Amino acid sequence: MKNLRFCAAKAALLSIFLFGLSLVSFGQHDSTSVVHFGLIYPLSTNGKHAASYTNQFSLHAIAGLSRSETGVAIAGAANMIKQDASGLQMAGAVNLISNNAKGVQIAGGANIIGNNANGIQMAGFSNIVKNEANGAQIAGFMNLAGSSRSVQMAGFANITRNDAKGLQVSGFLNKGKNVNGQVAGFANIAKNVKGIQLAGLINIADTSDYPIAIFNFIKSGEKSIALTVDESMTTIASFRSGGRVLYGIAGIGYNLKDSKHDLYAVEAGLGAHIKLVNNFRLNLEAVSHSLSNFKKAHYFKNSLRIIPAYKIGSKLEIFAGPTINYVSYKRENDYDFVKKYIWKNDSSKDFQGVHLGFNTGIQFIL
Repeated sequence: MKNLRFCAAKAALLSIFLFGLSLVSFGQHDSTSVVHFGLIYPLSTNGKHAASYTNQFSLHAIAGLSRSETGVAIAGAANMIKQDASGLQMAGAVNLISNNAKGVQIAGGANIIGNNANGIQMAGFSNIVKNEANGAQIAGFMNLAGSSRSVQMAGFANITRNDAKGLQVSGFLNKGKNVNGQVAGFANIAKNVKGIQLAGLINIADTSDYPIAIFNFIKSGEKSIALTVDESMTTIASFRSGGRVLYGIAGIGYNLKDSKHDLYAVEAGLGAHIKLVNNFRLNLEAVSHSLSNFKKAHYFKNSLRIIPAYKIGSKLEIFAGPTINYVSYKRENDYDFVKKYIWKNDSSKDFQGVHLGFNTGIQFIL
C-alpha cells in the first residue's frame, strides 16, 4: 500500500513537471509561459532561458528569474524581474522589478522598483521606487520614492526626492518637497505644505500654515521670544514658532511667589492666531505647565488661554487675557497660589482644582 502511494505521488509530481515543460515549449516561440516552476535559476521549467520569458504564474522555492510577470509570482526568497510586473508578487526577502510595477508587491524584506509603481507595496523593511509611486507604500522601516501620489506609511521614515501628494506617516521622519500632509513621531521636512504638519518635536518648511509641533521653523511663518507672567506669579521666557495660523510654545521660568521652595517652571503647548483688525489679533493657546524644585515639590497646571494681542510696529507685541486652569499637586505641599476655585476635589489623594486666571506679557517678533 505504501509503495502504491509513493508511486502515485511520483507520478503526480512527474505529470505536473511535464505539464509545465509542455506549456513552456508551447510558449517558446513568443517567449511566454503560462506557468513557471522552479527551485532557483537555472533549476526551473524555463531553464537557462528563464530571463527571456514572460510568465502568467511563477512559483519558486528559493528565487525566480524572468523577463516579465503578468499574473502571480511567488518565491521563498526573491522574485527577480528584468522588465515589468503586473498582478501579485510575493517574496520572503525581496521583489526586484527593474522597470514598472502594476498591482501588489509583498516582501518580507524589500520591494525595489526601477521605474514607476502603480498599486501597493508592502515590505517588512523597505519599499524603494526610483520614480513615481502612484499607490500606497507600507514599510516596517522606510519608504523611498522619487515622488508619491498616495499614502506612505513607515515605522521610521518616508522620503521623496520630489512631491508627496498623499499623506506621509512615520514613526520618526518625513521628507518631501510639495506635500499635502505629514505626520511624524519626531520631525517633518518639506518645501510647501498644503495641509497639516504634525510632529512630536520639529517641523521645517518654506510654507506651512498648520504646523503642529513644539518647534516649527517655517520661512513664511512667525517666530518670537516672549516674557509672560500669570496669576501664580510664575514668569516664563518662551519661544513661539509656527506658520500663519498654528504655532508651538516652549518655555522655561521661575515662580516669584512661593517663599518655601525654589520652583522652576517648564511649559509647552500649541497656539493659533486669529486675525481681527489692523494690528489686533486673538491668540488661542493650550499649554501644559509644571513647577518643580527637582525634589519633592511639584505643581502641574494645564491651561486654555484666550489672549487679545496688539502689535506695536513690526517687531513688538503686547498681550493679556483670561485663562481657565486645571491644577494638581500633592496635598502636603499646600500651595496658596489661588484662593478661589470653580471646582475642587476634596476626596482624592492629590489636590485637584479648576480656577480662572490670567496671562500677560510682551513678545519680540524675530
